[in-house]
Amino acid sequence: MLGSNGIGMVESLSAKKLPRVPIFLLVTHFNKNLLSVALDAGIVDVFELPFVTENVEKRVNFTINNWEALQQKFQKKSSTPYKTPFGKRLFDIVFSGLALLFFSPIFLIIYILVKIESPGPAFYYSYRAGTGYRIFKFYKFRSMYINADQRLKDLKHLNQYEADAVSEVEEIKYELNLCSDCVSYGACQFPLYADNTTWCEKQYMTSKKTNAKSAFIKIKNDPRVTKIGNFIRNASIDELPQLWNVFIGNMSIVGNRPLPLYEAEKLTVDKYALRFIAPAGITGLWQVEKRGKGDMNEDERLMLDNSYALNHSFKNDLLVILKTVPALLQKENV
Repeated sequence: MLGSNGIGMVESLSAKKLPRVPIFLLVTHFNKNLLSVALDAGIVDVFELPFVTENVEKRVNFTINNWEALQQKFQKKSSTPYKTPFGKRLFDIVFSGLALLFFSPIFLIIYILVKIESPGPAFYYSYRAGTGYRIFKFYKFRSMYINADQRLKDLKHLNQYEADAVSEVEEIKYELNLCSDCVSYGACQFPLYADNTTWCEKQYMTSKKTNAKSAFIKIKNDPRVTKIGNFIRNASIDELPQLWNVFIGNMSIVGNRPLPLYEAEKLTVDKYALRFIAPAGITGLWQVEKRGKGDMNEDERLMLDNSYALNHSFKNDLLVILKTVPALLQKENV
């Protein structure tokens, strides 16, 4: 490869400014480094002896038929970030602005009720990944006690299972130790913020799922959720602060739901990343299509997210908004 009949020959032809022709090398041995040197020198391909004749023929014929195109320098197209269409953005500003004004008395009432029922902030925010994986602060009303998990041991007498199960309930605690994903950073990478209080969102969601599946916990009124919190969840009022996210441009009224960072970081392949080319929204296809169909699995939800990313329009957004109202009246939490 490095001799007079290899790269040396290619360099000689180039020095004489002869027309460039496709050159293949047949060598007794080579490695990745030699292959890289050959391709950088302008050699089309390298085959190691013994070779399969059919493979060489296919490669040579393909090169001859496409030689002109192969000589052109291909420019990598840089992907342009999604930009909300003017009409959609104008609608979001007007709609969210009027909604914030209209719901301002409700905001004030909920704020007072949350503060009266339990100590702590009335609002909290967490970081979410929205359009193009852009990260922003995602606002909600607080619907749970700050120390909800610790309070379980104080309510063990309400557990409807045997005493053995009750003792197991006592062991459920909200651990503040760093998870495996955060140990290398030395600090929590998935925080929930509320004034001077901080939770780990990933641990919170894991604890929530674990407790939901735990057969030995059966308390009529979940002690983690406040009374006003239960009401605002069922009425979807806890989502109202996201109107501010829409007004400042982090979200849209209709779109794909923004995801927690620990979920978004797992959706980076083309099949899953497609959902992130669409605007992040308060409501969307998943919320309205869920009505009457029970729980959706992840693939079904992903299919709807991708479908919206490919086909969203102002007209379709209006249809989703019209379908959202009856969707909110169903029993399932959407």
